[in-house]
Amino acid sequence: MRFLVTGGAGFLGSHLCERLVAEGHGVVCLDSLLTGSEANLESLMRHPGFSFRRYEVTKYLGVRGPIDWVMHLASPASPVDYLRNPIHTLKLGSVGTLNCLGVAKALGAGVFLASTSEVYGDPLVHPQPEGYWGNVNPIGVRSVYDEAKRFAEAAVMAYHREHGVPVRIARIFNTYGPRQRSGDGRAVPTFIGQALLGEPITVHGDGSQTRSLCFVDDTVEGFLRLLQCDGVTGPVNVGNPEEVTVLQLAERIRLLAGSDSPIVFRGRPQDDPERRCPDIRLPQALFGWSPRVSLSEGLERTIAWCRTAWIPELATKA
Repeated sequence: MRFLVTGGAGFLGSHLCERLVAEGHGVVCLDSLLTGSEANLESLMRHPGFSFRRYEVTKYLGVRGPIDWVMHLASPASPVDYLRNPIHTLKLGSVGTLNCLGVAKALGAGVFLASTSEVYGDPLVHPQPEGYWGNVNPIGVRSVYDEAKRFAEAAVMAYHREHGVPVRIARIFNTYGPRQRSGDGRAVPTFIGQALLGEPITVHGDGSQTRSLCFVDDTVEGFLRLLQCDGVTGPVNVGNPEEVTVLQLAERIRLLAGSDSPIVFRGRPQDDPERRCPDIRLPQALFGWSPRVSLSEGLERTIAWCRTAWIPELATKA
């Protein structure tokens, strides 16, 4: 098949592009490089089945040749990034999604939407099943990301119902792994960077809030299994139900990195979720997916990559 991947030069998008190419598919990758990097695509740039174009998907979207699926991943995903670019984040979730749907409709393709567990907000139901409607502050600072993804889901389903466009919606829970940026702002890359530099590891609040972290290879596997599941639109949770507190995460990273960094505590950001954990009974039943990489194994692999990829950058910042 031939895929159009928006946001394909980002952390998650680049892993998806690699997997698709490895399976023999053609990939057209579009990315504005707002948070992505061509360096993430270095292994693919000379592959005959892969092409990259720097492009902003909030503009008119046109593609030459046939496309089977539009994989829409373009969006800042870290609070640091979407709070720095709030209006653009809203445009990517609205205009960008509508452009993807429009080109898919014109080409007879399907649309895969990378949505997020952020649609659940600060959940009052735990763990979070796909049928839960969420607890989102629609005017809070995080709403630019949360509501953009909620709109994107609504747009995808509207095109499916009115125009018959094949669709899939994956709600991604915290994903981590190689190629996350040191300045990403999310817990795993932040803690790893601080641990490797010997800097204080900064935990928000008292660290009792929980997260569920899924290694990137497992997330991509979940995407492809959902894509192949005929008759399913989603949303479907793609995440690891192994729940840890943020303080436990900081302590584990410090141990695995062999660091003696102290752990210090800072104030909690507005609307920071208290608990976040996916109910994955639906993907288990529909297409037999469960994450395989444990948190310890995933963190070891990520820390090893960071030691090689980040040390010059971190040494400059130190």
